[in-house]
Amino acid sequence: MKPIFLLLYLTVFTLSCKNKGIVYNDPIPEHDSLIISSKIVNEDRVINIWTPPNYKESTDSFPVLYMTDGGIKEDFPHVANTLAKLISENKIPPYILVGIENTERRKDLTGPTEVEFDLTIVPHPGGSTNFRGFIKNELFTEINNRYRTTDKRAIIGESVAGLFVIETFLLDNDMFDYYIAVDPSLWYNEQYLAKNFETLAKDDYGQQKKLWFAGSDAEDISTHTRTLNEKLKELDLGLVWKYSDEPEEQHSTIFRATKEKAIIWTLNE
Repeated sequence: MKPIFLLLYLTVFTLSCKNKGIVYNDPIPEHDSLIISSKIVNEDRVINIWTPPNYKESTDSFPVLYMTDGGIKEDFPHVANTLAKLISENKIPPYILVGIENTERRKDLTGPTEVEFDLTIVPHPGGSTNFRGFIKNELFTEINNRYRTTDKRAIIGESVAGLFVIETFLLDNDMFDYYIAVDPSLWYNEQYLAKNFETLAKDDYGQQKKLWFAGSDAEDISTHTRTLNEKLKELDLGLVWKYSDEPEEQHSTIFRATKEKAIIWTLNE
C-alpha cells in the first residue's frame, strides 16, 4: 500500500477525538471519578461518571450510557454536556454517562488480525475480548453497586471505538440494548465485521435492539458503512436500526456533527 494511504489510516486512528488542529474548550461538567483495578485487563482503569441533574433529588433508577474514549481529555466532557442539554430540552430521558479513559486504545478496541497492514497501525491487536470482559464483568458490577441504575444500557463510540461497538453488537449482543457507532473503522481486518455481518448477527432481535451508525466522507469507512446499510435493508433481523450517510462531514468532524441526532434517535424508546 502506498505511503499516502498509510498516512491516511494512521490519521484516522490517531484523531478520533483530536480533530485536525481544532481545539475544543469543552467545559468539564461536575462528575465522579473512580479507579478500578481490573483483573481482566490487568491494569488500573480510570472511570468518569456523570449523573443527570435530577439524580440527587430523586430516588429513581436510571439507564446508563457507556462510552469508550471517556477520559476528561477525551470525549467525556462534550458528550456529558450534550446529554445535559438534551435532557433539559426534554428530547431524551435522563441517563447516567459512564466514560472509560483510554490506556492503550488501539489494543483495547480491536479484535485479532494477521493482516500485515493492520499490524503497522495496531502493533498489539486483539484486546477487545478482554476489554469487553472488563466492561461486562467488572465495570457493570461497580456502576450498579455505586449508582441507582436500571437494566437498560447503551454504548457509543467513534472511529475504532465505533468498530468496537459493532463488534460488541455482533459478538456479545446482550451487553447493551442500544448501540451507536459513529464512523466505525470497518476496514479493519479486511472488513471482517462488514463482510460477515449476516453470519455473525442473530436471526431475530425481537425489535428489542437498536443500532445507529454513520459514515463520513472517508472512503475507507463510508464504503463499508454503506455496504452494511444495504445488507441490513435485505436482512429481516427484527432489528431497529438507522444509517446516517454524512458525505459532507470529515472523520474529524462527524462525531460532534451527528451526536445529538444519534442520541435522540437511539435513546428514545
